[in-house]
Amino acid sequence: MSKALIIIDMLNDFLREDGALSIGDSEQVIRNVASRLNEWRSQGYPVIYIMDRHLPGDAEFQMFPQHCLAGEYGGEVVEELAPQKGDFLIYKRRYSAFYGTDLDLTLRELGITDLELAGVCTQICVLYTAADARMRNYTVTVHKDCVASFDQQAHQFALHEMEKTLGVKVI
Repeated sequence: MSKALIIIDMLNDFLREDGALSIGDSEQVIRNVASRLNEWRSQGYPVIYIMDRHLPGDAEFQMFPQHCLAGEYGGEVVEELAPQKGDFLIYKRRYSAFYGTDLDLTLRELGITDLELAGVCTQICVLYTAADARMRNYTVTVHKDCVASFDQQAHQFALHEMEKTLGVKVI
């Protein structure tokens, strides 16, 4: 069994108070993800960063404010969780980290079967990445304290949906 930590959208536009789609108080989720990140790195498992990266005029901006533009500060990983040499960086333009990216190919080349997802927003990018991972027969785990959202009701719904419908192990 080989596993990887997938860090989803832990970016300035989501986690900083002045971010375009700030979740609000993000200090605790950053600390929690940093703790998991340190544990994974100490064990030598792969870490894969998934990063929202949009072009101006992206269709998603019809639903959400402009955010995470390519080359802009808002689309960078928060400094507390900065990628290190050997980490994988995968950019996405849609909710699922699998859609239109080489995530699945990367995981298969690494022999990964088990994923742990961490990041934001629970009911959007985390949920849809979990769904696509399960459709591809990956085993998926989510630590409740390592995901967050700007909408607590939707956050709780997504955790329930991941566990009860998708078979994600929610801890």
